[in-house]
Amino acid sequence: MAQGILLMLGAIFLFAAMDATAKALMARYDPIQVVWARYAGMMAVVAMALAPRLGPLLRTRRIGLQLLRSGFLFGATYVFFTAISQMDIAAATAVMQVHPMILTLGAALILGEALGPRRIFGITAALTGALIVVRPGSEVFTLGAALPLLAGVFYASYALATRFLGRDEPIMTSFLYTAIIGTLAASLLTIPVWQSPGMADWAIFLGLGAVGALAQFLLIRSLTIAEAGAVAPFSYAGVIFATFWGYVGFGEVPDGTTLIGALVIVGAGVYVWHRETRAKADHAA
Repeated sequence: MAQGILLMLGAIFLFAAMDATAKALMARYDPIQVVWARYAGMMAVVAMALAPRLGPLLRTRRIGLQLLRSGFLFGATYVFFTAISQMDIAAATAVMQVHPMILTLGAALILGEALGPRRIFGITAALTGALIVVRPGSEVFTLGAALPLLAGVFYASYALATRFLGRDEPIMTSFLYTAIIGTLAASLLTIPVWQSPGMADWAIFLGLGAVGALAQFLLIRSLTIAEAGAVAPFSYAGVIFATFWGYVGFGEVPDGTTLIGALVIVGAGVYVWHRETRAKADHAA
């Protein structure tokens, strides 16, 4: 389990580094072009890594759901990148962390999973924390401040679709379709705003995708060798890593209100995870 936790922490650290790199690039390029770089670089890495198995992995009986799932992740990526181009990385990441609670609500409404008082409390607390961070009605609140919440909705929808696909499709098939569909969509959307990068930026574009692909591989590996319930809470370290990269790269220091909101969101998630884990253990006993 320790190895699974380390892999999860490594994945979250790299995802935060990818977000910081994307924020730096968006000072010079449109967000959709940076999204293109993220997917195109990922596609190049995935094609090389999976080249011997591309044929079998492309076979799917759920092409419609693969398109929908990949579309949700593409939406989450584009919306979140747009958000961090307008606000601090740590604040955007904190609000994005409501996605496990939104997933819990979606699983109850769509999959018929139980929605007990602990889950209701967790959802309410997480959304309250998000409101503390974005502060509607204050001078801090902008349209961009609401984008991480929308990104969380997209990501939770992506995770929900992944649950459906995980029943009868190999995880690497879903990973491959994510890269292909994201690259095609971003390639079309970036045409009107395309700016020719210099050689140095081409290297950063490729690195952005490579870091994202490596982070995804580490995440998948973590969930393969350890139980999801054991490693999932460590994904909240993303708020810490985002704060680190925000400070190192952009001199961003979260204010007290943002830190309080982030703690509420993370606390809600950890509380629900702890109560659910204990309830399962009691039931098994």
